[in-house]
Amino acid sequence: MKPFEKLLLENKAWAEELKVKQPDYFERLAQEQTPEFLWIGCADSRVPAEIIVNAAPGEIFVHRNIANQVIATDFNNLSVIQYAVDVLKVKHIIVCGHYNCGGIRAALSRQNADLVIVNKWLLHIKDIYRLHQSQIENLPTREKQIDRMVELNVIEQVRRLSHTSIVQQAWKRDQRPVLHGWVYALNDGIIKELITLPPDSEIDSIYQYVESSEH
Repeated sequence: MKPFEKLLLENKAWAEELKVKQPDYFERLAQEQTPEFLWIGCADSRVPAEIIVNAAPGEIFVHRNIANQVIATDFNNLSVIQYAVDVLKVKHIIVCGHYNCGGIRAALSRQNADLVIVNKWLLHIKDIYRLHQSQIENLPTREKQIDRMVELNVIEQVRRLSHTSIVQQAWKRDQRPVLHGWVYALNDGIIKELITLPPDSEIDSIYQYVESSEH
């Protein structure tokens, strides 16, 4: 059996098992989605959002990319955020990184000439390193440096969320969503909370959106 064929068989077994337990499960699921959470996570195959928080299909709206970044020119990511906030009306946005992240590890190394596109993506993380270089370099081991960068990256991505017009308008209009920064440990499966920004959080004035009459 080929590897992809096994996935298809597992899918059929999963669907049949659910239909035995809940005959109308897929009919209910197909009607609409009303998730309370948007999850921005790493594309790493070991960190599947729903599984690590034991959530059912329909509970979490998910976007994943290398090193769980929120980048102002990434229209894929911004489209997901806008749809989640303005259409699905999510109450929480979670940025979840993970320790021993390959993207962070690569960003703390020289650029690979064979990975031109990946290099461009990781430049944003290199910028975070540059801002915290002395703190990172003072840590005793490479692994501790990488794991601290994982944390700093998550915190920065949450702050970047608060700098978007999408979030600022929702905060002003609806007093939601709450922004969360979490980090997941691969070695024990536990999530650690790093930062929480409620809708009344202060934003540096240079990142604030103002009405044209206020300029």
